[in-house]
Amino acid sequence: MQTEKVIDHIVKWLKDYATSANIKGFTIGISGGIDSAVTSTLCAKTGLDLLCLEMPIHQAENQVSRASKHIDWLSSNYDKVSRQSVNLTPVFDALVAALPTVDNEEDRFMSLANTRARLRMTTLYYFAALNGYLVAGTGNKVEDFGVGFYTKYGDGGVDLSPIADLLKTQVYAIADFLKINDDIRQAAPTDGLWGDNRTDEDQIGASYPELEWAMKMKDEGKNVDDFTGREKEVFAIFNKLNTANQHKMVPIPICKIPNALFM
Repeated sequence: MQTEKVIDHIVKWLKDYATSANIKGFTIGISGGIDSAVTSTLCAKTGLDLLCLEMPIHQAENQVSRASKHIDWLSSNYDKVSRQSVNLTPVFDALVAALPTVDNEEDRFMSLANTRARLRMTTLYYFAALNGYLVAGTGNKVEDFGVGFYTKYGDGGVDLSPIADLLKTQVYAIADFLKINDDIRQAAPTDGLWGDNRTDEDQIGASYPELEWAMKMKDEGKNVDDFTGREKEVFAIFNKLNTANQHKMVPIPICKIPNALFM
């Protein structure tokens, strides 16, 4: 990958899109992870306004500190960067208290994890509307189009996706080039939706390099019986998630009414 040219291409794309839409800048949620760090830096490089939101919900302290440190770094290196902290923990807790209990607590935990992402999306759009900004998405290619590892209408609810054509390893290459803080580059990827330190790999069962390999194999027409051992296990994980999450990756189905029924 020609890293510097890819960076220049994305920055120009962001600036051209915002300018043609008569938009003043971008807003983005800063999680303390590699994807939001890279995306926010690319947005900052446009020279347009950038509002960085911190939206903790029972967040692990190391995630909060990484996010804050990254915004400090952005502000010291780029103009027109501002920050806003919104503690969503009381909002989340009030919603949980208002909801009925369920028999299967594990199902409830997953649903509430997605609810966290949707509360953050709502907050991002609140500030975007106030300021005339676009909400910048932070999903990469593996998450968005491989395994669907994001929340529908949560972190998947955005106006534009600057890094969605980049594999996770390519995002790391850009982070290295941009000199993103070491603590972010070295931290294990996590979606931060559980209030603990579980990683993406803990949840998925495979690392991003493994998922990238499986995505490539699927694109080449391979199937699970072509592999053995760990490769077979990883390919099966990828296939299962890719199939289960197709509803996130394809347009919303529309019930088309036959013309004859309108007569």
